[in-house]
Amino acid sequence: MIQLKDLHKSYQMGNSSLHVLKGINLDIKEGELVAIMGSSGSGKSTLLNIIGMLDLLDEGSYELDKVLIKDLDETKAAQYRNRFLGFIFQSFNLINYKTALENVSLPLYYQGVSRKERQLKAMDYLTSVGLADWATHLPSELSGGQKQRVAIARAMASEPKLLLADEPTGALDTKTSYEVMDLIQKINNQGKTILVVTHEEDIAEMCKRIVKLKDGVIVEDKKVKQVLAAQYV
Repeated sequence: MIQLKDLHKSYQMGNSSLHVLKGINLDIKEGELVAIMGSSGSGKSTLLNIIGMLDLLDEGSYELDKVLIKDLDETKAAQYRNRFLGFIFQSFNLINYKTALENVSLPLYYQGVSRKERQLKAMDYLTSVGLADWATHLPSELSGGQKQRVAIARAMASEPKLLLADEPTGALDTKTSYEVMDLIQKINNQGKTILVVTHEEDIAEMCKRIVKLKDGVIVEDKKVKQVLAAQYV
């Protein structure tokens, strides 16, 4: 699903250059649930941005679902993101003046899906995350956990190849975090490939593989015995 070979990324900082990613090699197979861990400055956010086509690599190669991701202008990058990726953010990134249903249907609008079909699919995904009864509510009327469930439904609505979750539990209390991870585990068990960036050990252990970054290199990559979130819900 993902193949990164000798990936490098630097940023210009005034007269000097900051080398953030230093030769990353990473293979992620279809259906994996992988945690990306690392302290601030380790390069995990930069790595996620490159995988998410929000930033460009300097050297090396990146293949997503056997497609070489290279030399993308913003239009092409947006098309590829819409085709391949679903995003889940710590801050939810919902549109405040749109209902839960409208938020979930938004990616389908950009895919050119008809209004009627958008609403039907969006309602199906809201139902799948247990929020059918909240379809007409605005984000301001939802709890943090409910907002994240809407965000997950929105990420799933376009039927992406890969889900990228950037600190998906970072703004939630422990109980709600485990409820969200239970949902992520269920989605993964249906065959969806998911990357979870997190700094929380307990959240990482709810994945099936943990990749640790330090100073721009992978220092550990191991499969783990997955902790099931459902036992804490």
